[in-house]
Amino acid sequence: MTQQDTIQAGRISGLYGVRGWVKVYSYTQPRDNIIQYSPWLIKLNGQWRKFEIAEGRAHGKGVIVRLEGYQDRTGATELIGSDIEIRREQLPELTEDEYYWSELEGMEVRTNSGQSLGVVDHLLETGANDVLVIKGERERLIPYLRDDVIIDIDRQKKMIIVDWDPDF
Repeated sequence: MTQQDTIQAGRISGLYGVRGWVKVYSYTQPRDNIIQYSPWLIKLNGQWRKFEIAEGRAHGKGVIVRLEGYQDRTGATELIGSDIEIRREQLPELTEDEYYWSELEGMEVRTNSGQSLGVVDHLLETGANDVLVIKGERERLIPYLRDDVIIDIDRQKKMIIVDWDPDF
């Protein structure tokens, strides 16, 4: 299994109750979508293992899940702090003009005049619009506004063309 085959979907953040349930911090939108991506891949003791979800649901601002094979709090303790990976093939297909954040991360960003600004390190969700965090000779925050700021995204070249003043 390579990093290109999987994507991090969340993290097990704690225990819930005494019957093997765990709290999950989900990176999916909406957050309870993570439950749909069973099986999960979790690294325990240096080895990747596949886990099926026995039960799961949204709970408050988070998600709680019980994985197959875990019936009590003591056993589930070993899961705390583990990253949850899923296979990319488990994700729904997107239209040509839709992108997963993980696809954009690592892409080179160039102005429409050809100047390199750096590489997408990560994205931020601000409420009004998403923001690309670009790492280059300095950090830049560029709003993800299609057709206004983001001119083109080329998956094959792993490049994003922006209408952006390099001095910003």
